[in-house]
Amino acid sequence: MRLSRYFLPTLKETPAEAQIVSHRLMLRAGLIRQHAAGIYTWLPLGFAVMKRIEQIVREEQNRAGAQEVLMPTIQSADLWRESGRYEAYGKEMLRIKDRHERDLLYGPTNEEVITDVFRSCIRSYKDLPLNLYHIQWKFRDEVRPRFGVMRGREFLMKDAYSFDLDTAAARHSYNQMFVAYLRTFARLGLKAIPLRADTGPIGGDMSHEFIVLAETGESEVHCHRALLEKPIPEGVDYDTDLQPIVDDWTGLYAAADEMHDTAKESELGDALVTARGIEVGHIFHFGTKYSAPMGATVTGPDGEAVTVAMGSYGIGVSRLVGAIIEASHDDTGIIWPESVAPYHVGLLNLKTGDAATDAACASLYETLGPDRVLYDDREERAGAKFADMDLIGLPWQVIVGPKGVAKGVVELKNRATGAREEVSTESALARLAE
Repeated sequence: MRLSRYFLPTLKETPAEAQIVSHRLMLRAGLIRQHAAGIYTWLPLGFAVMKRIEQIVREEQNRAGAQEVLMPTIQSADLWRESGRYEAYGKEMLRIKDRHERDLLYGPTNEEVITDVFRSCIRSYKDLPLNLYHIQWKFRDEVRPRFGVMRGREFLMKDAYSFDLDTAAARHSYNQMFVAYLRTFARLGLKAIPLRADTGPIGGDMSHEFIVLAETGESEVHCHRALLEKPIPEGVDYDTDLQPIVDDWTGLYAAADEMHDTAKESELGDALVTARGIEVGHIFHFGTKYSAPMGATVTGPDGEAVTVAMGSYGIGVSRLVGAIIEASHDDTGIIWPESVAPYHVGLLNLKTGDAATDAACASLYETLGPDRVLYDDREERAGAKFADMDLIGLPWQVIVGPKGVAKGVVELKNRATGAREEVSTESALARLAE
């Protein structure tokens, strides 16, 4: 994409309302614009990052055996009355009426809707296990939305829901998601620590939060140092017993500041790591909390009705854009991991209008491909081009100027390390192809 034609409204000054790094950089780099309190318009660069995150989340859910559906954003209040949550959920739920005075709500989560889908379609234990997920916008009317997309009112979320015949099978589904989450966050370039967590308004008897370590995180995390170095499971067969993997991760000490056990912490000595963290995922096993009141049953092997055991599994897709920035930035801007970067390469033409420089840039642009390259072909001073490229944080920069063209070289810069070197055009292309 040519930057001269790209909608990228960057800002030189930081808006006064931006209190944390990710909010400041998302506004300055032209990723988002605020529409209302806690509600944002996603601009092309930010939307591209979010779609890349969404695709990685989707691929790992599919790999773990979940199946994608799409549920509505507007839900019937009657379903929530069946589960007993309509009045209990609180003011975070946006309640509305249609023209016929029927009670509706803008969905903050989807346990009721998916349970209704299940009970209307599944009759036999032979159709279990089943895990359905979608990636959909949610709305929770936060009393004090702040920190940009980190704590907004409208957000994009992946939520999955498992249905099993009994607790043992439900635990296996839970473990599948646990492992899938480890793999998902690793692919996003993040180190995520699973912490045993409170189930909150979702309910249930087993729950883990996945916390990404970042200096500007919202909570303090205490964990065993070995958790930071554990290899992520590769080549996982999701149909096998995954409990050993889960035990291996949860057997090491990890807790948030509001729940840690001081005595255990004091035993760790040099193995204790204390850091800040951001919640990016949460998984729950809640048994029959929703299936029992809503009548979600199947006929079991003995012909008797069995109330299914359920779990739910959330990942904040839009929140991850902010979390990645919190974990990966420097004083000049964002540093995108290659897996989620909106473009792989920023191509800088230092003298637009110079025939030889324009020709060299055009050749590089065509060879690398417009889907991978953001080409700064603007008639703008070099300093402004450097500043904008560092701000938006693409993994690589290829810098082309008249002097380099005359020598047959370009400058290649790695955004994460800051390393710069002059190389031949052919070498640059080979490096970027890797």
